[in-house]
Amino acid sequence: MMWERYFTTNSIDEVLQLLAEHAGKARIVAGGTDLLLELERGKRADITALIDVSRLEGLDAIRLDDDGWIHLGALVTHNHCAGSELIVERAFTLAQACWQVGAPQIRNRGTIAGNLVTASPANDSIPPLMALDAQLTLRSHSAERTVRLEDFYTGVRKTVLGADEMIVDIAFRAPTAKARSTFQKLALRRAQAISVVNAAVVVEFEKSIIAHAAITLGSVAPTVIHAAAAESFLRGKELSDAVIAEAGDLAAEAAAPIDDLRGSADYRREMVRICTSRALRDLARNRERRNYPERPVMLWGSSEMPAASRLAASIEHQAGTPIETTINGKSQRFTSGQDKTLLRLIREEGNLTGTKEGCAEGECGACTVFLDGVAVMACLVPAPRAHGAEIVTIEGVAQGAQLHPVQQAFINEGAVQCGYCTPGFIMSGVKLLEERPHPTQAEIIQSITGNLCRCTGYSMIVSAIDKAAHDSEG
Repeated sequence: MMWERYFTTNSIDEVLQLLAEHAGKARIVAGGTDLLLELERGKRADITALIDVSRLEGLDAIRLDDDGWIHLGALVTHNHCAGSELIVERAFTLAQACWQVGAPQIRNRGTIAGNLVTASPANDSIPPLMALDAQLTLRSHSAERTVRLEDFYTGVRKTVLGADEMIVDIAFRAPTAKARSTFQKLALRRAQAISVVNAAVVVEFEKSIIAHAAITLGSVAPTVIHAAAAESFLRGKELSDAVIAEAGDLAAEAAAPIDDLRGSADYRREMVRICTSRALRDLARNRERRNYPERPVMLWGSSEMPAASRLAASIEHQAGTPIETTINGKSQRFTSGQDKTLLRLIREEGNLTGTKEGCAEGECGACTVFLDGVAVMACLVPAPRAHGAEIVTIEGVAQGAQLHPVQQAFINEGAVQCGYCTPGFIMSGVKLLEERPHPTQAEIIQSITGNLCRCTGYSMIVSAIDKAAHDSEG
């Protein structure tokens, strides 16, 4: 059993009341991409209750207020930020960082607030928000307070967030038109990878002179840190090659990394120098946006992320409380499985075994399904989230005996090898073609970054999705 009690709430007040009642034994779940793994691995033995906030209305907005502050709601996901015109235009470092988190299915569930609370020094959204001098609004049942992000952390995976508090807002002053920013990430893979080193840089210019600079570094200290000496050095200077080199050296001196499986301390320190120098060089040459897609692939099927299905009333999903859902267009009612993942509910209660378990930790994409129109990893979704939701599995993409064009193309192009990963790849391909019927090869590759083929046959998979797009067009 992964949890004893599971609540789906309808208001922030209910969330705060439950947090107070359970006195440190409850955790909020929105995306759950970190929390579910910790529960599965027994790292949260003290947690007995989950409070699902993913159905709360109005918390998934990104907005610019009249005073020039950008606000991110508590349910804003990484894909929300990566695709937001406001964030891309005014806070590019954040969009760039969010785009490099996990894969589309992870970014569709994982929230910025959740990433901040996880408090890993390797998390990608913390450095840009800290460089932007973000602040958090924390609310409990009895009080509300505002904390600067750099004061939020007290150590590795430790924060000042009280057991009865919830992040209800993330805000930072919108950078001026004179400011530019970027983000550098070094990892062992191009997708689905934890940062070995990351760096966010925000620079405000007065003509060619730097008026203000912020450089924040991740994965090189117990918490994300400022390279304060490098920031001070840059003020009042132009971004010449010599200045960039010196700033890189000063940033490396700020790092206090450790040796681990992803890299040695010496390697990390040198990579801080290189990442900082690359970021500044890109800003100097006005090329920080050159590799950012004009329209990032989201796998949510339309130009805007579909809204989560709402519930008419709050509910506690106890043993025997039915999970009533729609799977592949058919109403389903399950009286067991309330303490499982959505993947296990689909397979064990729903007897739909096409959705596979390859890793059970969001790495392989074999369990990709559509939840309320959005591609997600079913192994990282709590089963109660299915209540009142619309779910599509691999069994639901064909029209009777007529295969979906992506399925047919996988057969025609020989894209099926051992076949275990195939359902997940097909689901990603189907959602991509919903989102953009005429994808480029780069967009096809983006769409399957969350899907792992252990037979290494990616070229045929890419060809199959491309063929499906052309066949659908014909």
